Amino acid sequence: MGLGPGLQLRAAQSLVMSQQLQQAIKLLQLTNLEVEAAIAEELARNPLLEAGTGDVVIREDVEFGDEAAEPKGADQLGGKGDEALDRDWTEAAAETDASYEIGGSDDEGFDFDRLSSCETALCEHLMGQLHGAGGAAGRAAEAIVHELEETGWLTTSLKDIGEALELPLKDVQAGLRLVQACDPPGVGARDLSECLALQARAADRYDPAMARLISNLDLLARGQMAALKRICGVDDEDLADMVRELRAYDPKPGCRFAPEPATTAEPDVLVRRTANGFAVELNPATLPRVLVNRRYHAELKASAKDKRSRAWLSEHYQSASWLVRALDQRARTIVRIVGEIITHQEGFFREGVRALRPLTMTRVAEAVEMHESTVSRVASAKTLLCEHGLFELRYFFSSGVAADDGEGASAEAVKAAIGKLVAAETEVLSDDALVDLLKEQGFVLARRTVAKYREAMGIGSSVQRRRQRAIQGKAA
Repeated sequence: MGLGPGLQLRAAQSLVMSQQLQQAIKLLQLTNLEVEAAIAEELARNPLLEAGTGDVVIREDVEFGDEAAEPKGADQLGGKGDEALDRDWTEAAAETDASYEIGGSDDEGFDFDRLSSCETALCEHLMGQLHGAGGAAGRAAEAIVHELEETGWLTTSLKDIGEALELPLKDVQAGLRLVQACDPPGVGARDLSECLALQARAADRYDPAMARLISNLDLLARGQMAALKRICGVDDEDLADMVRELRAYDPKPGCRFAPEPATTAEPDVLVRRTANGFAVELNPATLPRVLVNRRYHAELKASAKDKRSRAWLSEHYQSASWLVRALDQRARTIVRIVGEIITHQEGFFREGVRALRPLTMTRVAEAVEMHESTVSRVASAKTLLCEHGLFELRYFFSSGVAADDGEGASAEAVKAAIGKLVAAETEVLSDDALVDLLKEQGFVLARRTVAKYREAMGIGSSVQRRRQRAIQGKAA
């Protein structure tokens, strides 16, 4: 058998991810506000792009009823030009996963916002009270203030603080006492018992009975009132008074100095009811618009004499044209997928969460003839505003349970029903009782399924709820 070089022809299929296709996939999974930031970068880089004026309306009407036609929009969706791009990026998405996530690197820089909020809120409030406290204890107190959590608790050990400052433990303990003497009461505590004890001392309520009650919070949590009466040496009335006092204390005294929460983000998609169904459109307040400045391109093209200048101009013109097309296709894809979600979740948009149905991304993908990963990217981080409130798109995709109508019910709908039954109960309902009541509403569930949903909602068992009622009744 001879060995030697040779030539062979072999056909194989492969997917090449062009830069433009990568950009289209990235844009698809971004929110409107994130797209606006990405466009700002492109506007600064590409002189052939300019920000457009006026609102962009990409809309689809989803109609229901005997006379309803196929969902259609003010812009014709799914044209031949769009199908090619759909095919390009959905096939690419099938071969790639989350490798094109947009965001920061894994190495996070220093959080200056966190430092700023500390210096202007709890930290500044405490430092003002410690002004003039000198010596080793004063140094330790200032270091402790900077180590406090947002809740006002101290989670760093005194030993570590002492080693960092090169101070003996007694000076650090003295510094801690200085911090714990500041307002608000309870700041500088290292656990819940110490936090409540500091507040009881500040209210001049820290007597031996209260001290024993605070030392046995685990018994209070379990509702063992008889054992607490014996340990504290008090009667029912005194114990109820002490429990009422504890309930008035703040377990996280530092949170009142926390910065104001961020305002609710603008929704990406708006859904409103119409005479025959619902209208879907992207939020014009956050939908950016960008255009190719063709006049400026023509001027540059006329003055471009050498090959290098013409190549630069051609590259930027193609990049600008692709960005405009990709943004348009992104908008149409989002509206099209949301329209299909409304088709499947008509009951929710008419009646609320109790009518939410189980839905998978695969089902929506098949209906819109796109890849499942495309639907996943559209649902990622985007929000929808309708008459029932603001929801993430992923909220509409959930598993389900059996229902009498044969279509099944969403897990979220079942949770809402359980929460409503527990909130309205006059006598504590067992899981078996919840199963029977849910069956009357059309939800067919096993007892262990009810228990799983109840625990996921943070609702205690019937025994725990009965103990909680007993505690509240004695404290009232």
